[in-house]
This record gives sequence, C-alpha cells and structure tokens, in this order.
Amino acid sequence: MKRFNLKTVLLVGAALALQVAAVWGAAPRTSGAGNALADLHTALGVTCASCHGTAKVAAVDDSERSINVTCVGCHGNLDAMAAQARAGSHVNPHKSHLGDINCTVCHMGHVQSKAYCTNCHAFAMKIPAGDPVPQKPAPKAAKKAAVKQRVERADVVVIGAGAAGMTAAITAHDAGARVILIEKQPITGGNSMLAAGGMNAAGTRFQKAKGIADSVELMYQDTMKGGGNIGDPALVRVLAKESAGSVDWLTSLGADISDVGRMGGASVNRTHRPKGGAAVGAHIAGVLKKNAVQRRIDIRLNSKVVKLIEDNKGRITGVQVEGKHSGLYTIKAKAVVLTAGGFSANADKVAFYRPEYKGMTTSNQPGATGDGMDLGAKAGGELKDMKEIQIHPTVAAGSRILITEAVRGNGAILVNHEGKRFVNELTTRDKASAAILAQTGKSAYLVFDEGIRKSLKQIDGYFHLELVKEGATIQELAAAINVPATVLEATVASYNAAFDGKSDPDFKRPDIPRPIRTARYYAIEVKPGVHYTMGGLKINADGQVLAASGTPMAGLFAAGEVTGGVHGNNRLGGNSISETITFGRIAGASAAKLVKGGAKK
Repeated sequence: MKRFNLKTVLLVGAALALQVAAVWGAAPRTSGAGNALADLHTALGVTCASCHGTAKVAAVDDSERSINVTCVGCHGNLDAMAAQARAGSHVNPHKSHLGDINCTVCHMGHVQSKAYCTNCHAFAMKIPAGDPVPQKPAPKAAKKAAVKQRVERADVVVIGAGAAGMTAAITAHDAGARVILIEKQPITGGNSMLAAGGMNAAGTRFQKAKGIADSVELMYQDTMKGGGNIGDPALVRVLAKESAGSVDWLTSLGADISDVGRMGGASVNRTHRPKGGAAVGAHIAGVLKKNAVQRRIDIRLNSKVVKLIEDNKGRITGVQVEGKHSGLYTIKAKAVVLTAGGFSANADKVAFYRPEYKGMTTSNQPGATGDGMDLGAKAGGELKDMKEIQIHPTVAAGSRILITEAVRGNGAILVNHEGKRFVNELTTRDKASAAILAQTGKSAYLVFDEGIRKSLKQIDGYFHLELVKEGATIQELAAAINVPATVLEATVASYNAAFDGKSDPDFKRPDIPRPIRTARYYAIEVKPGVHYTMGGLKINADGQVLAASGTPMAGLFAAGEVTGGVHGNNRLGGNSISETITFGRIAGASAAKLVKGGAKK
C-alpha cells in the first residue's frame, strides 16, 4: 500500500472533514459514503497505513487510543469538530454531556457507524458511513495458531468506570496501589454520567454557610424511612456519617457541589450540586476522569470482565478479560473491586424480578445490565433485595430522558390530564410513581414558570431536547397540553396560596420554595420508568463482598449500584451519587490496605 506522510494525510483529512461536516450540515457533501469509514477514506486515497502505520499486523488497542490520535491529527479534536456545526442546528453531536470521548465511540472504521447518543436519545442523526445502506458481510478472520493467553499483573483491578469505579481507583492509587480500571463500554461515566439532581450529604460546610441545620442522624432517619426501614442500618449509618467527608474529598479534586437544594424524602436541604443547579453527574464524572488521567491510572475501555479468578481456597486472585481487539487475557491481582452498576437496562432481568415492569422504558445507559452482580454471585457472593427495583416518576413521555427531581424540588408541581394536582410532589419516588400510574393515560405534567426555570440551570436542556410545552399565560399553557384552562388556573392559584400561607393543606408538601406566577409558563409530560436497582451484592461496612455464610469473600470488594442494602426498597433522590463516592472511597481504601498486608482480606 502507498504510504502518505503526515502533510498528505492532513490534506486528505481536510477533504474528508468536508464530507463529515456536510453530514452534520456544515458544508455541501462532496461524494458518496460507503458502508464504513474505511471505504470513505479509501475513496479519498487514504491507505490502511495512513491510519494504522506500517506494522505487519494493524493492531488496535482495546481503548482505541492509537487510532484516535490519527483521527484527531486529521480532523481536530471534539471542540474543533463542534465549531464546524451549522449555526442554529438543533443538536451539536460533538458537544455533549459525555465529555471528551474517542472518535471511535461513534465512527467505526470497518463496520457501519452509529451515533452513541441514539442509545438514549431519539435524534434523527446522519453520520458519515452510517447511512441505512446494506452492510457488507464482515471479512472472515484469518485462522491464527493457538497462542498462550497473555497474563498481566496489578495490585487492584476495578471493574466498571462509573463514579464508584473511578473513585475506588483514585483512592487505591493514592494509597500506593497499582490499579487497572476495566470498562466494557467505549466511554467512562456509566449511569453516574446521567445523574441530575445532586448528592445528599449532612453537616457540610456548604450547608453551614447557608444556615441549613442538618445532622448525620437526620440523614440516617430520612434514608431508613424512605427505604421502608429495610435498609441495612450499618450501611446507612456509614452513608450518612461519611457523606460530608465525601463532599470535601470531591471538592479537593476540583468539583463544584456548593449549591444546596432538596429532593423527595429529605427533611432539609441537603442535595449538593454545581452552582446554579447544573446537573451533578456529568460534572463529577468529568472531574473524576480528569483526576484518574492525571494520575496515569490504566483505564481500559471496550474491555469486559467475563470471570473472576479464584484460587483453591476460594480467594479472588484476578480476572479474565475479553478485549474488543485483544481477545481473552488474564490479569492477576491482589484485590478486585466490583463497581459495575445495576441492571435497569436489562429488560429481561427486570421482568424476571418484577413482571409488572415488563415493557417499561428505562432512563439508564445501555451498559447497565447487571454483569457485575452476575460475576460476584457466580463466585459465591450473596445477592440481596433483588426485587427492589425503583421506577422514577418523571421520565419524559416518549423518551428515555430523566427529568430531574430537582425540578420539583425547586417548586414545580405535578398535574394530571384533568389539570389537577394529585400528589405531594416531594414524596418518595415509589409513591409519586404509583400516583402517576393511577392517573388518566398513566402520565402527568410537570408545570413550572420562568422563575423556576431560571433557578435550575439544567432545565434549559429540556428545552434544547424539545420536551417542553409553553404558553404566555396559564390559559395558553392549558391549551398547549390539552387540559381544562379554568381547572389549571385554579390549581396554580391554590398552589400559590399555599406558598403565601406557608402551608399545603391539600397534599402536605413540606417545602414550597417558589410560587408559579412569573410568565412564561411551561409543562413537560412525564411517565414513570425503570430507573434504579436497589438490590445487588451484599457488603459490609468495609466494602467487602459477603458470601451466603455471612463471611467476607477474600480479595473481593464492591461499591455503588452493584451492591444491595443501602437503600432498602426505595432510594431517595441524591443518595446514589452519595453512595457511589462514599463506598467507592471505602472499597478502594480497603483494597489498597489488603495489598499492603492489612487485615481486610
């Protein structure tokens, strides 16, 4: 094959960029695309060597870092590509909450490309070499001689690169352990990337600065009550006691969670989030990833752990990994930390445990399939509370987009198709979901005004996604959502009177921070969707996975949604990020202590 020098590649890349930009609406398209990017590049004279180099075997690492260097060298980084978007275009695909991701997350070299965001969003996105054309059969892989499976070594292997996993990895690394962080998806962040409302914590410096009186005991009581008093008291106490320290730890890493609001089931304002009420998940996930990269932690994407390795005494001694490009290999480790999340995106598993939820949409990212729980259970870990599956009351109707509970916390109300309130908007998620499902059409409307919109920055994203109906008056809004205007006007007037009187006689809502009387007026139709799995592997206060006998499994730790016991039968909004950070720190520290010869085996 003819080899291009860097200048030639850049020139050809610029031509290809015109085609890419054309698909996104930035410039006229210059030629037709093939079934994959390799075809498109070949048409422009770019050879295999231009992307893969001159090695006899065009090896690509599982995280696809090497090939992405070439992509960026030709086309520029995500910011450069985002700048090419056509002015006024609805969605800029190169600028999103997913952060700094690889080009190959969406753009495939040898198979048809697909926009990753369409896993959750219903955008009608065209993508280079991703048009719905018949796909060529994949070339048959050449037969290889049997080779010995490679073996690597680490002190600690962390499985799952969401907030819990990155927290555990950073903590273990800072304690002196050599860490490998494994992620089956092509991006980091997991469900944590989608978290919106905030992080619950009690007795923080940010609460004190705002004059909010809170305590560890009050957070403990709220969490136990919200979970039907079936949560593990020892774990719930750890969650509450260590929450302020977790806020301080995140802040020390560069996170901004200084704004404090309230979500359902909380007695006081304790939900921490970025200034202005921006979404907490993408921000924290970005901060954690930045810190992990700065520490040069080995993060491997497109890599699925398929087995936990045990010795003849039942001690976990490593993992078997299947890499997208590298195939099967083994990592021997002194400790393994499971942080692979829940199973809300596994429709079959959800239906197995809760048949009544069959067919219900989910707000989760596609990787939340319960793999980590399966790994731990097969190795002998005990599963707990698996039937406790939370449906979130406010998923935007017809989508998988979660409307954060913070919208209600900042003053929005829920009204039915008859225009009436029907529930305390700040009740727990299980009760709010049940109330919505009892209404006409099994849906409701979140109603709010311009004042509430301005109080919470993330609301602007719902407008961007065209989920919001609006009107200059309550009457106009009623027409837009097809509810009786006189009834909706009376409902809003009654709510405003409750604000003025500091009492909600109809539904006993404990906190009404704002009235609804500032034009314009808005509504989002919402339906309950599968959101969170409270069940998972049983752990103790040190993050050790427990066997059915109640004894800790040697070498195995866990944190986050892969575990069960913290939330009982209903998770309070804001407690998920709190759990992932607090127990991620604990699991990482316990694993590092084991590596150094400590007692946690």
